[in-house]
Amino acid sequence: MSTIDEQSTAAHAAPDTGAEAAAAAGANPALVGVPTFVIGSVALGLYLVGFTGASSTALVGMLPILFMCTGIGQLVATVWSVRIGAGAPAAIFGIFTGFWLSFALLATSLGQDWFGPTSTDTAVATGAQETFLLTWLIGIVILTVASLRLPAAFTVLFVLIDAALLLVLLGTSSGSTGLLFVGGIVVFAFALVGVYLFFDALGQATGGKPMPMGKALIGG
Repeated sequence: MSTIDEQSTAAHAAPDTGAEAAAAAGANPALVGVPTFVIGSVALGLYLVGFTGASSTALVGMLPILFMCTGIGQLVATVWSVRIGAGAPAAIFGIFTGFWLSFALLATSLGQDWFGPTSTDTAVATGAQETFLLTWLIGIVILTVASLRLPAAFTVLFVLIDAALLLVLLGTSSGSTGLLFVGGIVVFAFALVGVYLFFDALGQATGGKPMPMGKALIGG
């Protein structure tokens, strides 16, 4: 009798477990955070490779995307992660909220002279950009090292972001459009990794199986 009861309980528990798993896959902050990250990355990549031109108005098409799509999207994903108790995604999306919004603010302020004569003083503008890029390069390298327990796809993403920041920093410091162009290509590369991560998240949310993410470099 007890065996039948146990089997009956297990039979009823299985659908519940499946429903809970489906609900968990659907309640994934990456569904908002990752695609908005990708969209901002594409806009940045287009700017770096010169698609938007080299004039003072080249940033006009990118800034609304960074403020109203990527920045807000990362913030929503951060709050969502906190609400469901997902600490690691909250940290990652929170960091990138700061990156994208501060980058958009920097680019706007340089063009509008909010913090000094940056639009007419090249040395001041270059120094501001170098400070920004070096600070964020250090920050994302720290994130990369701290996240080595995550699946390898995330490590690849963060390493590519590190590489892009370094290339853009060197290109900005030296005035090399070639380095900036290569940095833009690397931006497109990490955007593609983001597309893969989004396909995985949306696929699971709609009933699909998880896509391969690779083994973590540091085991749990």
